[in-house]
Amino acid sequence: MTERGASSVARGADHLAVGDSLVRWNGDRMIIDIEEKAIWLGVPYHPPVRGRVVIEPELWSGQRFALDPAGRHMWRSIAPRARVRVEMEQPGVSWSGSGYLDANSGSEALEEGFADWQWSRAHLGREAAVLYEGVRRDGSTFASALRFDAQGRASEEALPLGAPLPATRWLMGRRTRADRGHARVVRTFEDSPFYARSAVASRLFGQEVVAMHESLSLDRFRSPIVQWMLPYKMPRRA
Repeated sequence: MTERGASSVARGADHLAVGDSLVRWNGDRMIIDIEEKAIWLGVPYHPPVRGRVVIEPELWSGQRFALDPAGRHMWRSIAPRARVRVEMEQPGVSWSGSGYLDANSGSEALEEGFADWQWSRAHLGREAAVLYEGVRRDGSTFASALRFDAQGRASEEALPLGAPLPATRWLMGRRTRADRGHARVVRTFEDSPFYARSAVASRLFGQEVVAMHESLSLDRFRSPIVQWMLPYKMPRRA
């Protein structure tokens, strides 16, 4: 919720601390302890957010994929399937359900390498599917349809047909892929000038699914207007 300086960040082989919040591995579980205060000009302006998220992978995958020919950007689906438990003290809410864990890494900022991308993940019985495509900064494109089996092994599938989706309230373009080239937005969870996260229903690899979907416009993200707006959404500490 608040950007941090180098002195407020610490990391090791099995943990990452950002301010008072901590991400750590405990055996095969990832535990995220959240302790956040929204501060503007040194003054709290929102009740603190406090709680814990526990991620228990059901499938593991060690495969890493390069998103550009030079290998400056790598992506790994660490847990194509997982169980997630959320236990919040402030606000006092909790729930559990199915989830996913992945990671991006690279030697340059995302906006230097990409103009946009579209990503989605769906459960297929005991398996999982991930669709990933986008436009690189040089104008070239990439696209893949990966299917993870019950042992976490990924195989590349033929790309399903392109399926358009309605733009968001911020007029963010969204698109995905589906067996019949048709998909619908069930619910939009996050809608910002440069990012949207939604639940999308479609038929994929012969199964009816509801996928988690995200659209990211890095052209919008790096625009001066959005960069000017960001501190009002996520205050920056001195």
